[in-house]
Amino acid sequence: MTEEMAPTPYQARVLSVPETVDLFLGGGRGGGKSHCKALLILRHVEQYREKARVLYVRRTYKGLADFELVLRSLFSAAYGSAASYNSTEHVFRLPYGYVELAQVDTPAAYDKVQGRSFTLIMVDELTQWADPLAIDMLRSNLRGPKDVPLRTVYAGNPGGAGHHWVASRYVLPGRAWVPFATEAGGLCAHAPSTYLDNPHLDSDDYRRQLRAACAGDEELFRAWTEGDWSVARGAFFAGCLSPERCAVDPWAEVPAGWEAFIAHDFGTASPSATYVMARSPGTVGPDGRYYPRGSVVALDELATARPNRPSEGLGWTVPRLAEAIKEMCTRWGVAPDGAADDAIFARARGYAAATIADEFSQQGVSFSPCGKGTRKAGWQRMRTMLSQAGSPDLPGLYISRLCNYAWETLPTIPRDPRDLEDLDSDAPDHGADAIRYGLVWTRARFTCRNF
Repeated sequence: MTEEMAPTPYQARVLSVPETVDLFLGGGRGGGKSHCKALLILRHVEQYREKARVLYVRRTYKGLADFELVLRSLFSAAYGSAASYNSTEHVFRLPYGYVELAQVDTPAAYDKVQGRSFTLIMVDELTQWADPLAIDMLRSNLRGPKDVPLRTVYAGNPGGAGHHWVASRYVLPGRAWVPFATEAGGLCAHAPSTYLDNPHLDSDDYRRQLRAACAGDEELFRAWTEGDWSVARGAFFAGCLSPERCAVDPWAEVPAGWEAFIAHDFGTASPSATYVMARSPGTVGPDGRYYPRGSVVALDELATARPNRPSEGLGWTVPRLAEAIKEMCTRWGVAPDGAADDAIFARARGYAAATIADEFSQQGVSFSPCGKGTRKAGWQRMRTMLSQAGSPDLPGLYISRLCNYAWETLPTIPRDPRDLEDLDSDAPDHGADAIRYGLVWTRARFTCRNF
């Protein structure tokens, strides 16, 4: 066996998992997962030869190019000049079998492979997809002869836009290396690794490189080195969002003297999120806790996200959404007015055309532009107020446990990999956006909370 094909102990363990069990290669960085995936493909081709049809998927073309080089090296060692690569079609021509690389970033891009049949489908960097819709569509391509086991293999690291759904689906249901039943009806095993499982790395040097790449984010550094999915390693709000300090039990009503309003982020294909928020005048709340002047409590929410798909909306129209917002406001004795994203005030079809905000107003829900200034400044204010929650003299941001969508998404929203001062807008940021609008918005004139 050549050096290119010799597996490490971790890769050998992955190869020993029965082919009737799907795989999720999901640990830290540098564990040798790329070469492991290539070995799985080579073995599949060698075992099933002409019947083998392999599809490897990435979200970006750059990712495809990186893995293409790994396969080129391995196939060259295995087949010599009998292996070639068509860069236009992204297809490897081998003595037998078929290996195709495809870029699928959205459900619309699925058209590239729709109706095609594959016996092994491999999806890499799974957490780059904010929701699993495009990934789930690929399973319909898993078809082949009865004597060929059909298999999906996924890979990804903690963090990223899809951290939450990936961890919920492939990591948390069972113990590492122990097959568990999946929603699709089959079995899957989580096969984690870290850089310490890769004997080809200088572990000390690689650890230093990872620390430098994390730019001081200790949570992200721990995610990349330890591969721990149990909490939101490297999340944008890590270090400032603490359930112990920031979460409050449900209140029965808005206290007298508190300014109450709503904050809204609009969406149809994407979720909309609306919060009832209350600003403290500097007094004790119904829970007996003192809230310094300027503290804000998100008391309740209306989020139109599909179950277990936090980035996918229900497609509600403005009238239906407005009716639900008014019902929520009525429960709290709060007027249905407040802050929303400036985008809903844009006139897309001419100066006289109705805006989305106009449509809401016609339905009895009044929004004002949040005047949010820069996006980064808003996030900084939100992080600061979250970090000050629990302080006896500084205004903090508190979120009720009624706000399920906020608590589902905020802890796992990752940083933008291109700008660490911003969060990744591909992630389910709708609840975070709505709360941010409420924090930076100032009512033109103080009005009573009751109507």
